[in-house]
Amino acid sequence: MNGNSGVRRQPTQARARARVEKILTAATELIEQTGSDQLRMSEIAARAGVPIGSLYQYFPDKASIIRTLAERIMLRVREGLRESLVGVESAEDALDRLDGLLDGYYAMFLLEPVTRDIWSGTQSDKDIQDMDIEDSRENARVVAEALKPFVPKKEHNRLDTVCFLLMQLTGAAVRLAIAVDRKEGDRLVAEYGRMLRLEYEAFLPDKA
Repeated sequence: MNGNSGVRRQPTQARARARVEKILTAATELIEQTGSDQLRMSEIAARAGVPIGSLYQYFPDKASIIRTLAERIMLRVREGLRESLVGVESAEDALDRLDGLLDGYYAMFLLEPVTRDIWSGTQSDKDIQDMDIEDSRENARVVAEALKPFVPKKEHNRLDTVCFLLMQLTGAAVRLAIAVDRKEGDRLVAEYGRMLRLEYEAFLPDKA
């Protein structure tokens, strides 16, 4: 994914790329103000200061804008995941870092209304669902590679499968947590974090 998969016409010149960024910034601001359900193409064009025809050159509809924003969120999360798992020194170190990543992922949704809004509605868009599944696969590869030095080789294939499942379940768990009141959401994430750690620990010889 390149962060612009929802774009109809990929911008190649700096001026065109800047226009796409203005459109996405305008959409983000409007989502923050009124939510994605109320987003209108005419309002995005007006906020971005671009002709409505130019907007449609890049984005055929509102859904394509939301998909592009969702993809950028996914890429940002994956980059943070990669950075956080660089230089892991032990299994315990890896598990502690994964604990922190779950907390950070949850905090992102709590602190960023646009991210929360977009992610709450992703299950109604088949294209975003497919992107989400592929995103879980990519994130699972990152996590599995960080853990494999500490896991018996015979368990590596199973670890790949479990990491994929857990990455997908993590998204579902956090979506649930932000859909309920804050105290209950905090409890759900804390409990899910304990479940995650137990699943990962089951692969470690000295933890099994």
